[in-house]
Amino acid sequence: MTSRHACLGILLAAALGAHAGEVPVSPYGPDDTLGAVNRLSPAGVVKAAQLVKTGKTYPLGVVTGPDSPAYPPRYYKMTILQLDDGAGVPVGDNVLTGNDDLMITYMGVGSQIDGLGHVGINHHYYNNTHVKDFVKVTGLTKFSTSDIPPIVTRGVLLDIARLKGTDILEAGTAINRAEIDAAAKAQGVTINEGDVVLFHTGWMNISESDPERFMKGEPGLGVEGAKYLAGLGVVAVGSDSFGVEAIPFETEGQFFPVHQELLARNGVYLLENMDTRALAKDEGWEFLFVLGQPRFAGSVQAIINPVAIR
Repeated sequence: MTSRHACLGILLAAALGAHAGEVPVSPYGPDDTLGAVNRLSPAGVVKAAQLVKTGKTYPLGVVTGPDSPAYPPRYYKMTILQLDDGAGVPVGDNVLTGNDDLMITYMGVGSQIDGLGHVGINHHYYNNTHVKDFVKVTGLTKFSTSDIPPIVTRGVLLDIARLKGTDILEAGTAINRAEIDAAAKAQGVTINEGDVVLFHTGWMNISESDPERFMKGEPGLGVEGAKYLAGLGVVAVGSDSFGVEAIPFETEGQFFPVHQELLARNGVYLLENMDTRALAKDEGWEFLFVLGQPRFAGSVQAIINPVAIR
């Protein structure tokens, strides 16, 4: 090896080591694969249930279909298989007919939860886990969204569009600590450990009318805001946009840094494409948040429909 190649090798090794060191070991131990949901507890569920006063429910998931805006190359395709209906012959004396469905889809379409195996830093994921230790073509061997326990806890909605006096924030608008604290103060809420925090930016309003614009950018969480929420001990962060974070990104040359901060460094889950419109209209600033995600083995993400109950 020439001295030049040796120098390049040393620099590369140093760079890789620096990136690897950016993913800390979990505070819940070297074998932890659940991250921030470790903060959930039966006592927290009981306390959150006390927020239910009216019994009104709010579906936070959007209807997912072939025309849903999706991050390329993701798509959704449904095929209905006629078992005995249509040209088929009814079965039995009771003339049974029926249909079945075959769905081919990316898990990251529509309203979704990002698991801890979704985004890493230079091949290192949550709890400083190297990609070679859990990613298989047939599915993840760690961090599958099927292993996430039901997330039942207090939810907090921060209406940043309302704070800024607009129906919809501009793409690239970053939500950081100043905005988080200001919205919480204006709405009379405090973010606590174990909470799920959702942002209302108004961006969902253009998901159907202008899907191309919807996917080109978005208002969302900034890196400082992500660090702040992780420090407060939240379990998950969501927004009414496809990627939760501000796009264009705050720092030129970076790519989804908020995903890295929350998922890889802190084990905080991301909830994308949350339909917060009805909840914001009713000023539902705190509520019982309920999510029992589908349990597809080895999945990186999952299409979800969480429910807010007031």
